[in-house]
Formats: sequence, structure tokens, C-alpha cells
Amino acid sequence: MSTNAQIIQHDNVVPIPQSASHAIKVSARDLSVTYGNGVKRALNHVSLDIRQNEVTALIGPSGCGKSSFLRAINRMNDGIEGCQVRGEIFLDGVDIYSGAMDVTQLRSRVGMVFQKANPFPKSIYDNVAYGPRIHGIAESKDMLDQIVEKSLARAGLWNEVKNRLHDSGTSLSGGQQQRLCIARAIAVDPEVILMDEPCSALDPIATGRIEELIEDIKQHCAIVIVTHSMQQAARVSDRTAFFHMGEIVEFAATTQIFNAPRDSRTQGYITGRFG
Repeated sequence: MSTNAQIIQHDNVVPIPQSASHAIKVSARDLSVTYGNGVKRALNHVSLDIRQNEVTALIGPSGCGKSSFLRAINRMNDGIEGCQVRGEIFLDGVDIYSGAMDVTQLRSRVGMVFQKANPFPKSIYDNVAYGPRIHGIAESKDMLDQIVEKSLARAGLWNEVKNRLHDSGTSLSGGQQQRLCIARAIAVDPEVILMDEPCSALDPIATGRIEELIEDIKQHCAIVIVTHSMQQAARVSDRTAFFHMGEIVEFAATTQIFNAPRDSRTQGYITGRFG
């Protein structure tokens, strides 16, 4: 893959003026993903920009390519036999599929939060300390303690667990486990956070806390969230991309997508007529 990206504008992409605080962080260009050695096409020539300090929501029916796009951004598809990725994805202008990008470094810069909370079978403290340890971020135990406290505090969890840091992460409630996973992700100060339906298994109160957390975290990074909840996409995102059958049908400011979509398929999906 070359590092000379061709900027592609889709007819249904509404450009948003770029400022210093909302600079393009991740750019996908002409991205296609297939599985089974080309038998199943998940993404078909997708181009999309993700901006700093914004939340970009990916919506669309199940199997439309949202999660495949998310996994391509931090090369999680690398471990899937028969998966082929064509096109380019740039992080700060560097093609992440080129030899110039170390995959381990990439995954420290691009964090991931999954649909199902997956704390390690370790203590709460060790869950959060894991990333800083393996990436050599903390130079001392005191510094590591500070990182753990700060990350748990940013995840809105510190006051709930500060007296039980040596308890297992799996002893927490579902909502707390998901916030622990977010604390683990932000402990290495990632530049991008990918969230794959992070609230689908949570009750409304826990969901509200995660959404408040998303609003806070975006001040420090770019966030991409896959969600099946139209209400959640409308609440938390700045821009929304509607995926359908492996392609982007429409991509615009979230207010436009939900109030004045340009494509009838977008209107049909957000009003529940299909999907």
C-alpha cells in the first residue's frame, strides 16, 4: 500500500470545516475488506475521515461492515485467516498497513473497547496498570499508582473502587467492568478509542455513565463508536456514518443525518422502516 492517498469525496458526504482542534486524525481511503479469501465482502471501497476531539458514530444494520471497519483501524483483522484488506488507512498521515507502522505501537495509540466487558482475570489495579507496564510508560511505582488513579478517576470509577484495588476486576458489576475496560484503554493515553457497542449489555443508568464518560474522553482523543441505538448515536456523536451492505450511504454531521438525511435509505433506517 502506498502512502500517497487520493482524497475521495462521496456524493453524500457533507464536509465539515476543519479547525486545529478538529484536525483529521484517521483517514480511510478506498478501503475494502473481504473474508474467506475473498468469498465474503464486508467493506467495499469505503472512504471516511475521523477527526480529533470528535465522536464519530457508525450506524447500520447487522452485517453491514461497521465492526469490520472498526477492526481495520487497529489491524485486529490481521489475526483472521483468509481476511484481506485493500486500500489505505492513515493515522496522522502514516499508512498503518505500511512497514513504517509497528503494530504494537499502533495498538497503544488506538485503544479498543468491546461490546462485552472483558476485564483481565487480575486485580482492578493490575487491569489498569497492564498497558503502562508493557509499554514502559511508568518509570516508578509511584508514577504507576498515579496513572492508575488518574485513569480510574477519568472513567468515573475511582471513588467506587479506591478501597478495593486488589479485588478481581471480574468482581465488579457489568457497568463497572465496562468502565474498568475504558480506564484500561485510556491508561496509555491513546490518540483514538474504538468502541464496538459498548453499552449494548448495560442498563440505562450504566449507559448514561458511559455516555458522560465519552463526552469527557473526546476532549483528549478521537472516538469512533459502533451503535445500534439511534438515540445513543444522536446523543453522543458529532458526526454519523450510515453503513449499508459494506458501503457508506451517507456521512454528515449527526444533526443532519437525523433531521435532514439526503438519502432515502438513511431516512428509512433511522425511522425503523428497515434494519
